[in-house]
Amino acid sequence: MNSFSKILLLSCLAVVFFPAGASAQDADHEKMVKNALSAATAAIASGAAVMDGDGNVLREGTNSYTCLPDDPDMPGNSPMCLDGPWLAWAHAWMSGEEAPTVETIAFGYMLQSGNPGSNIDPNATEPTDDNEWIETGGPHIMLLAPLSVLEGMSHDPNTGEPWVMWRGTSLAHVMVPTAQRK
Repeated sequence: MNSFSKILLLSCLAVVFFPAGASAQDADHEKMVKNALSAATAAIASGAAVMDGDGNVLREGTNSYTCLPDDPDMPGNSPMCLDGPWLAWAHAWMSGEEAPTVETIAFGYMLQSGNPGSNIDPNATEPTDDNEWIETGGPHIMLLAPLSVLEGMSHDPNTGEPWVMWRGTSLAHVMVPTAQRK
């Protein structure tokens, strides 16, 4: 077998056994991107950037939204797509800082569901007798607005109508159900 034939044979075998782009890492990457984008409507997801939980960009975006895949350490499937103000809010929440002052309406999408959590305590990690634990937020849209706008709104998550979560904190926001919670 001449050199050219050997190279051709090895190239063919490489394509059969190692297809271009086919690796476990690529499959995980694509799975995370698909999961992250499932958090929003198709119109928003089509142009959204995608980042993993460590802040690595998995996909560049063309609109103002960034989608994050589900955190496998949390129960349920809770990917989210957030606009710029929501990203700043999420950073403040995760780092234990005061949330930035909200001057306009901002949107976040969690159309798969929501993680269990307290309706009144942003730092609660488990239910107690007095923290109004919610087992799942269900599919929802989240709104940030100036805190004064939220005064007088319901904080009852059981009506099926929008409600204020984490009222009385700088992290207060409106939860808008898009389907009946289970």
